[in-house]
Amino acid sequence: MTPHYYGLNALQTMYGARGFKVLGFPCNQFNLQEPGGNGTEILNGVKYVRPGGGFVPNFQMFHKIQVNGQTEEPLYTYLKKYCKQTSNVFESDLFYSPLKVGDISWNFETFLIDKQGKVRHRFSPDVDPMSLGPHIQQLLNRNSLFNVIRHQ
Repeated sequence: MTPHYYGLNALQTMYGARGFKVLGFPCNQFNLQEPGGNGTEILNGVKYVRPGGGFVPNFQMFHKIQVNGQTEEPLYTYLKKYCKQTSNVFESDLFYSPLKVGDISWNFETFLIDKQGKVRHRFSPDVDPMSLGPHIQQLLNRNSLFNVIRHQ
């Protein structure tokens, strides 16, 4: 799923001047795929390993968080409350409990949020970020798009 980083950069470039923001929240709850212990390690992992090749995100990356389970961040409790889950299947390599129906299903699940903080869309991890363009454009045209939140 690391090609998502390129799509996220492209979305930030295409829509950033109109107030759109991509916010990235690294998470290690899915097959322990984000082992970086701090922001520097995580950014170096993105730059040199996945996707590598000197990649640098042009969007804001936050510290590593929990998006599911007993210690999930309140932000994700809020996001999940307002949008139906994207999958009814649980993967086997999950590192949290308890498992709940509305949980984030895997890395790179995406939310679109408007300027009022209302969650407008939730997309599964297998959705190509570039396919979000029409949804972003629609919200921008209504002058209501705030940002996209994506956990990684």
